[in-house]
Order: sequence, then C-alpha cells, then structure tokens
Amino acid sequence: MPPNSFARRTKPPEPPRRRLRLWPMLGALLCVALVGAAGFGLAVQRFYVAGLPQIPDRATLWSAGRPPGVTFIGPDGQVLAYRGPRHGRRVELADLPARVPQAFLAAEDKRFYQHGPIDLRGLLRAAAVNLRAGRPVEGASTLSQQLARTLFLKPDKTIKRKIQEAFLAARLEQALSKDEILQLYLNRIYFGDRAYGLAAAADGYFGKDPRDLTLGEAALLAALPKAPTRLSLTKDLPAAWSRARLILTTMAEMNWITPDEARAALAAAPKVRAPAPSSEGDMAWALDAAQKEAEGLVGPGAAPDLVVRLTVDPALQAAAAQALRRNLGAAGRQGALVALAPDGAIRAMIGGVDHGKSPYDRALQARRQPGSSFKPFVWAAALEQGVGPFDVRMDEPIAINGWTPQNYGGGYHGPVTVERALQLSLNTVSVRLAREAGVDHVASLARRFGLSTIPEHPGPSLALGAYEVSLLQLVSAYQVLQNAGSRVQPYLVAEVTNARGDVLYRRAPSAGAPVYSQYQAGQMVRMMQGVITAGTGRRADIGRPAAGKTGTSQDYRDAWFVGFTPDWACGVWVGHDDNRPMRGVTGGSTPATIWRAFMTVAEKGLPVRDFDWAPELTPPPSWFDDQYAEDPYAEDPGETGDDGRWPDGAPWESPQGPGSVTYAEPRGRAVGPLFPPGYGRARAPADIRPPTPRDDADLAEERAGSESGGRPTWSPSTPF
Repeated sequence: MPPNSFARRTKPPEPPRRRLRLWPMLGALLCVALVGAAGFGLAVQRFYVAGLPQIPDRATLWSAGRPPGVTFIGPDGQVLAYRGPRHGRRVELADLPARVPQAFLAAEDKRFYQHGPIDLRGLLRAAAVNLRAGRPVEGASTLSQQLARTLFLKPDKTIKRKIQEAFLAARLEQALSKDEILQLYLNRIYFGDRAYGLAAAADGYFGKDPRDLTLGEAALLAALPKAPTRLSLTKDLPAAWSRARLILTTMAEMNWITPDEARAALAAAPKVRAPAPSSEGDMAWALDAAQKEAEGLVGPGAAPDLVVRLTVDPALQAAAAQALRRNLGAAGRQGALVALAPDGAIRAMIGGVDHGKSPYDRALQARRQPGSSFKPFVWAAALEQGVGPFDVRMDEPIAINGWTPQNYGGGYHGPVTVERALQLSLNTVSVRLAREAGVDHVASLARRFGLSTIPEHPGPSLALGAYEVSLLQLVSAYQVLQNAGSRVQPYLVAEVTNARGDVLYRRAPSAGAPVYSQYQAGQMVRMMQGVITAGTGRRADIGRPAAGKTGTSQDYRDAWFVGFTPDWACGVWVGHDDNRPMRGVTGGSTPATIWRAFMTVAEKGLPVRDFDWAPELTPPPSWFDDQYAEDPYAEDPGETGDDGRWPDGAPWESPQGPGSVTYAEPRGRAVGPLFPPGYGRARAPADIRPPTPRDDADLAEERAGSESGGRPTWSPSTPF
C-alpha cells in the first residue's frame, strides 16, 4: 500500500470536479468593465466636460478670457493714464533669444516638447513628492494645462477644474503646435502688478523690450507666473530672486546655458525700476466718468482692451483744480467745476477737493438745489411768452398760499425792469414771471434745455431753484444760450479703439439741435452780461464779454456761479456733502471768484470776442415818451452812485406816478427802482406791456395768495 494511502482513505470523498468555463467569465467581467467605463465616461462628460468651450480660431485665442484694460489719451494723443490690466504688444517666439523661452520652460515644464497635453511622468513624480511631504508641495500641470486655465477657466483648486484643464489642454494641442502654444503662453500669462504678457512685464519691471532681457531678468520674470501676486517684483523681490536662482540652476542642468553663464547670472539680482505712481491725481474724476461712458458706447466685452481718447485738456484740468483749492476757503467745504467747449466737449471736470479721500463726483453725481442760478430759465420762458427786457415788474411783497418769498437781505425795489431784476436776482420778480409764463411752461423749457430732473408739474418754488440738478446738467443748459438757442449734448469721450487701432466708436460732429429762439437767446445773453458788469456776479468779471448768473440755496447750503464766454461755458458749485449751511457764502462770492480764476487761465491767449450774433438791448423809442420815464432829479439818468444816492447824498425816490410808492432798500438806504443808464426810471410804455403799478385787484389777489396749489417747500428766508 503506498505511503499515506490510509490517510487518504480516511478523508471524506471529494465531490466530483467540474470544468471551469473561464472565457465566459472573463467576457462578463469585460462587459462589466466596459459598462463601468462607459458610465464613468458619461458621468465625466456630463459633470466635467459638458459646457466646456470649443477652441476658437487662432486670432480669437489672443483675446479669449483676457481681462479688459483701458488706456486713456488726451486730445493730443498723449497718454494720460492706464486702468485695469496692462497688455503689452504681441511677442513672436522667433524674435526672442533662446534663453527667454527656455527660462519659462525650466520654471514650468522642462519636458514640454517631450510629452503630450498631460505629463504622466510628472504626475507620478508629483504624487510621490506630495506623499512623502504629507501635503501638496508640487504640481504637475503642463504648460498647455496652464494656458488652458488662463484662457478658459477660473483659478479654482478643485478636481473638476483639473479634469476640465486636461480636456482643454488636449484640445489646444490638437489645434496648435507646441511652438504656438508656448508663444501664446508668453503673451497671455499674468506677471503681477497688472502686467499681462511678456512685453508688458518686461517694460513694467525693467523698461525693456523682451528681446533685450538679460539671462537673469528672463529667469526673474519666469519665476512670477507660479505666484504673480505674492512674488511681484515690487512687493517681494528677494523671494522672486530665490526662485529665479533655482530656474537658472535647472537651465544649467538641462545644458541650455553654460555653467559660466549660470554663475554670472547668479552673481547679482537684476535691478527692478521703481513702479510708476498709481495716483491719477486730479484727472481721476474724469477717468471714472470716461471709463463708464466708453463702456456704455461700445458695450461690455466689445474688446479685451480699449484706448479711450478724452476731451479733457490736462492743462485746463490742472488750472481748474488749482482755482478750486486756492479759493475754496474754510476746511471741510467741497467744490466742483465743469468747463465745456461750445460743441459740448468737457475740457475740465473736477468733482471735489481730493479724489483719494473722496471719489464721489460732485460735478456729475451730486444733485443740489441751484437757487437763483435757475432764474435764467424763468426769464427765458417769460420771453417766449412775450415779456421784454425793458418791461417793468413790481418788486414788492407777494404771497402764494401762505408762501411769502423775500429778496436776499429783505427789502424791495418797487418798479424795476425785467433786465435789472435779473441782474439783482430779485426773488419776487422771478415768482411773478414764473406765474405769467406758467410754472409748467418754465419746467418744460428747463427740460428742453437739458435739465431732465425737473418734474413736469412742479410747484411755484421752481422759480427760486428748489428742484435739484447736477452741475454738469446746469452748465450744459446754460450752453443753449451760449450757442444761440441750440442744445448740444455734453461728452467726455471723443473716440474708442482697441489695442490694434480698430475704431469702435467715434463721435460725429454735431451742430446741435435748435430748442430756443436765437433772438430771445441773444436777449438773455445781454441781460446775463449785466449780471457780471452791474449785478450780483461782479466778482466774476474777467475783463472781456461774459454772461452768467449767481445762485445761493436756502440757508447758504449751496453756492453756484455758472457763466460763459463765446469760447467756454463753466460752472462752479461750493457746499458741504452733508448739506450743512455755510457761513454767508453766496454765489457771488466764492464760486464767482473760483470761476474768474479758472476762466482767466482758460481765456489766456485767445482773442477777445463778443457774442456778435446777439443784438444789443436798445429801449424802444416810445420808452422816452413815457410820462414817468423822466428823472425828476437830474438830466443824466446815470448820475446816481451804486448805493442809489445822488452825489449830494440825497436819496433817489421813484417818480410819484399814479399809485407809485417810495421803497427802502435794506440797511436803511432809501432808493427807488434801479435802472442802468439810459433805460429810464419808471414803468414800461403801454404799447409794450401793461403799465405798472398793477391795478388794485391784481395786487389784492397776489397778497391773498388766491392761487390754488400746495404750499411750496421753499423758505421765505431763502437768500439769493
């Protein structure tokens, strides 16, 4: 019996063996694997790949995903400022010395030309290094993956992004050659300090063309894409140079440079030039507005980068800022100034005292009560309704539903011409003219002139400037009178192009739209010239023909002066941001002084011109036949002084015609109606307007305030 046979016999009998059918099992496993792979592929397709952009054509790739930057240039083409990213010119790989692209390959992907869109060897190496370190310390993204991320993806550190990055890198390598990918990478990568692309970085950090970079400079720039913000050469040059030294060592190991070249480059860090001042100074308010206007003109995303030609004159902008700061007065006050050329081009725009401390634009964004600077629109509406400059209105108390507007300083002048009432900014006359013309008609004219914030059906306080406007709106509305009744739209952007020079927008010349009678515009100009030569705006006198109007809102909260010459229209606002009252500041004081200081500079070197299209104001012949036109005290109606007294000190009284009275000016100076020389000193002749004083029924109606309507919000103590 063979050995161990017993033992075998004592074992229970084994079940009969069945033949294994191996191939069917392997087939089933293969099917399961294929189904799983298909399911995984569908899942990847659905959750990671679906929605990924297709690779556009080569021309589009240069701007795909590129953050927009804006270059601002002045009317003469000189660069004023840059905003947003700085994009350099396109750099061709063939034009660069070999050490420049090799530095980037040494830093980011030294086997770039040996692998596909994904470097499997690099993945395994990075996984091993990270495993040993216990944390992620090395990445394995290829240069193609980095470019795909830059062009199409957000910099999220997620598995989804890594998968999408790999798919897009594969698509890039199908569409472009390796050289084209490297060239595109060098032109699109971010280098910190707002510099995108090798040309912008070389110029920004070294003031050089990329073709002139030294080996050390090339290595230093190649160190930045890994962490452009942290390693920025203007923030942490030592850290960036430490990484650049590793890059130089790698280049030597790859035999791309000799050991001697490496030692020479490692000897000292390259010198980085000081960053350009980031402050835009007094140009900042104009740049804020111009950027918004340009984007509105060409649409968002119209071009990756824009070149915007402004209308602002840097010299006038500086003069405006200087005039404002030198004359503003007490600390805490703010001011704004806008100056327009006759075609509406904004030549200067200052929105405050210091943009760095407060970027709020008080020239464009602030809405404030214009006070008496609104009165020219009341007078203009009255002229449309047949009122003439030599018509006489009563400056005396008036009540409208309990509202009793008074003149600045109190007191009344009695019968006064419409022209003289504007020069003196008489509130009661403004209210009367608004009632004559119709308050709704005044509002309609103001909107026609460009004051879009005026409601269609305002209250009677509109006559005293109770409705808020912006400084730019107000100056533009005055331009209708400067331009003989034609309205032009103010503009800040003359042209917008992209970096290649393609014109995206160019403003077409415009003669303006007629919105007001030229003859009546001429009458308004002549009356407003008197505001400066003989009225409340004397501080604005610049020794050449100019027209304008002062304005002061309730409790001295806002002070304005807006005026124009044939060459410029300019407006000044002064006040507090929190609407606090100022101490005694009127439109005829600080704003008029600022206006004169700026306009003196703006007009320097320009020929003296008058408003030749505007006829002189001449009293009608019948004026001198009026029984009340003769002055009872002197043959020369111009003998009285500015204080309304004769040379011998006797006060001048108004002629004692039917119903006439003697009026006392504030501060105890007894005067009659103030008329410029040659205009006569009493009511208008009957053939022009109804004689004044008005009949008792009219006066009783006004004093009783019988007109319907709500109580105006304007205070009776409003100064003008």
